Amino acid sequence: MASGQAFIENLINILDIISEQRTISKGEFLIREGQIEKNLYYIETGAVRVFHLSEFEEQTIRFGYEGSFINSLYSFIKGTPSEFYIEALRKSTLRVISKGQLLDIVNESNERLKQYNSLLETLVCQQIEREIDLLTVSPSERLRRVLERSPNLFQEIPLKYIASYLRMTPETLSRIRNS
Repeated sequence: MASGQAFIENLINILDIISEQRTISKGEFLIREGQIEKNLYYIETGAVRVFHLSEFEEQTIRFGYEGSFINSLYSFIKGTPSEFYIEALRKSTLRVISKGQLLDIVNESNERLKQYNSLLETLVCQQIEREIDLLTVSPSERLRRVLERSPNLFQEIPLKYIASYLRMTPETLSRIRNS
């Protein structure tokens, strides 16, 4: 896992040189369902959410805030239309790197390729952890576990989106937090 972290640190340094900086306003979308993800975003300031919109509800899948990378990963990797939206929760400044630029960096050396693969393994493991949380633990345990992973979550993200992420109502989340 440390190899993935080394890749991230290296990539952040490279972004200062080759990436484009973009500022988006609250409510603006980086990608919408049906579009193909062609970029990786590093969040310098602000916060975004990834969500899926069904005919019944909006389901928040992931958050990104200062110091994190975000995109519609499946679409980015497979080149297929995204099933997700990525929306700014407040004014956000991002560094944008295209898939082609990223692959050029990854393919510069075997070490970078190993680091990139380690990063992808970490992302897969995080996704599996999240699925297990949603399927097997109580709402209060889900909250405890997400706060272990992201202690500043409530400072970065509005309550209604955290509740959606945890698959509970805002009222249930408030009740659990207050107990």
